[in-house]
Amino acid sequence: MPNPPRSPSGHRRYSTDHEHRLRFVLRGRELGFTIDELRALLGLVDRKRVTCGEVRAAAVAHLADVRRKIRDLQRMERTLARTAAQCRGGNVPDCPIIDALSGPA
Repeated sequence: MPNPPRSPSGHRRYSTDHEHRLRFVLRGRELGFTIDELRALLGLVDRKRVTCGEVRAAAVAHLADVRRKIRDLQRMERTLARTAAQCRGGNVPDCPIIDALSGPA
């Protein structure tokens, strides 16, 4: 992002364009886009060569990545729930959770 100009007292003066870019980056980060992905999208916008198709392709690719991560998290949740259910807790030295973590994958 270009540096905003400064006032005579040294305070940054953000323009409406700066605010839009900052909002774009913040919202993009909330949706899980990486800084590099956002930089690429902003690069298209800055060159005035952005098409809706290009943006859609980036969004669809990101959506596929998000869905993959969700599947991975669901798999992790099932494995952890199953492993934790095997453990009775207490003051015994044998622990199925430790066994599961240190055993073969």
